Amino acid sequence: MLRFLICFVSLALLSACATPQEYDIVIRNGTLYDGSGSAPFQGDLAIQGDTIAAVGSLGEARGRTEIEAEGLAVAPGFINMLSWATESLIEDGRSQSGIRQGVTLEVFGEGSSMGPLNESMKEEMLKQQGDIQFDIPWTTLSEYLQHLVDRGVSPNVASFVGATTVREHVIGYDDRPPSPEELEQMRSLVREAMEQGALGVGSSLIYAPASFASTEELTELAKVASEYGGMYISHLRSEGDRLLEAVDELITIARDAGIHAEIYHLKAAGKANWSKLQELIEKVEAAQAEGLQITADMYNYTAGKTGLDAAMPLWVQEGGHDAWVTRLKDPAVRRRVRQEMAAPGADWENLYWAAGSADNLLLVEFRNDSLKPLTGKTLAEVAQMRGKSPEDTAMDLVIEDDSRVGTVYFLMSEENVERKIALPWVSFASDAGSVATEGVFLRSNPHPRTYGNFARLLGKYVREEGIIPLEEAIRRMTSLPASNLKLEGRGSLEPGSFADVVIFDPQKIQDHASYDNPHQYSTGVIHVWVNGQQVLEEGEHTGATPGRVLRGPGWKD
Repeated sequence: MLRFLICFVSLALLSACATPQEYDIVIRNGTLYDGSGSAPFQGDLAIQGDTIAAVGSLGEARGRTEIEAEGLAVAPGFINMLSWATESLIEDGRSQSGIRQGVTLEVFGEGSSMGPLNESMKEEMLKQQGDIQFDIPWTTLSEYLQHLVDRGVSPNVASFVGATTVREHVIGYDDRPPSPEELEQMRSLVREAMEQGALGVGSSLIYAPASFASTEELTELAKVASEYGGMYISHLRSEGDRLLEAVDELITIARDAGIHAEIYHLKAAGKANWSKLQELIEKVEAAQAEGLQITADMYNYTAGKTGLDAAMPLWVQEGGHDAWVTRLKDPAVRRRVRQEMAAPGADWENLYWAAGSADNLLLVEFRNDSLKPLTGKTLAEVAQMRGKSPEDTAMDLVIEDDSRVGTVYFLMSEENVERKIALPWVSFASDAGSVATEGVFLRSNPHPRTYGNFARLLGKYVREEGIIPLEEAIRRMTSLPASNLKLEGRGSLEPGSFADVVIFDPQKIQDHASYDNPHQYSTGVIHVWVNGQQVLEEGEHTGATPGRVLRGPGWKD
């Protein structure tokens, strides 16, 4: 009995003197949304190094840093499925507009990617640079991504290899099919990119020279990506008049290549096409029922942003930018372009026609300093100022700016935006850079989705309108895209996952950027960690740049 009492007392003393588990960071009493779409639960989360070490009730465990999160949502970092931060992160690696919305991964590669490049492609890229100027010391896509990380970026980065980039690398800007030898060169470039960590192949089929690629050519590139477990992801050949035919093409490529396919920024563009969304949804869900993996992503606005090239026929753009500008100076060419701009595109996507009026084209980005005072004006307003037709004004602006001229097109319906948000197979994407309210970024106006896409989902569409519950919105920004991209250890709050973590106030998160005043940060995100390092603290950027290159399933180290 005495021996038992001695042992009992000894164990009690040892227990009392035991050192509590210590972690780098402990987040306490938060409402945890694990990314699965399941109901949230109250609990704690511990981070050790770059990893989530524990989730649940941590009791006496201590953190070298302790965060009180009572009343706040704790979620995995958000994934931006379509980012154009390829240049903005070279200028400023902090990714302010994205990080302040909780975005911890920027995914590139809509048709064009930052590699593989040849010397003529590098020369053209240098020539076409606008407000952001940079050297090009890389050649492959992998080298570009590593270049970003070596310079220092706050979010993680990943990329598809662009089908357009591969075509330009081998064929240039000609409107012709590749020879068998050229097609094999293109397939080899995709193979190299996949082995270096590309997520798959991305296409953007309304633009020249991407539009010159046939379904068969795209299928052959997608087959290579499929060998490595990658995706095929596409800006459809039409999002308007031939929308249904375009989604049929994507489904055909998915079936023939045996590949998961995703629709970039799902939409029905142009009022005459708004009713087609339901049939598109039915086509996708029928393909899913067949066993194909088809998904989509979207931005939460009724306007898109691209260039004035999307307002002009493809034939005038064959041969590249310089050939386009030269042709626009020819009076006979201008007459033909003017006529074709003013009618539905017979074999091209005429966004000028789809917008319905030059009042619905907002000019937001110029290279030429003398044209920057026009930023924020509609094409109709500039045409009136100059005493010319909108069509001639558009052609003149391309010539004078020697660029495609960044333009916001108002094309979609709010009702359709809400219907898309409700679809369980749709994730989210800004289709924009990640910028700051300072410096060179103020020389142009971005689309407000740059600053607000993710916050707008959580504030307007979840809290205010109740389109989907918060746990479902978080699933669609985290585990769904992570699973689609086959990124292990991302998109969930699980022990062993990488510590990409966001804390936000679901009652206060809000976008503020508008078309008139787009340079406004969203608010309501309080803390953000990327790979275990805090990049946002009490709503302010810490300056940390812990972002890494995330590589696809075909990566060979």
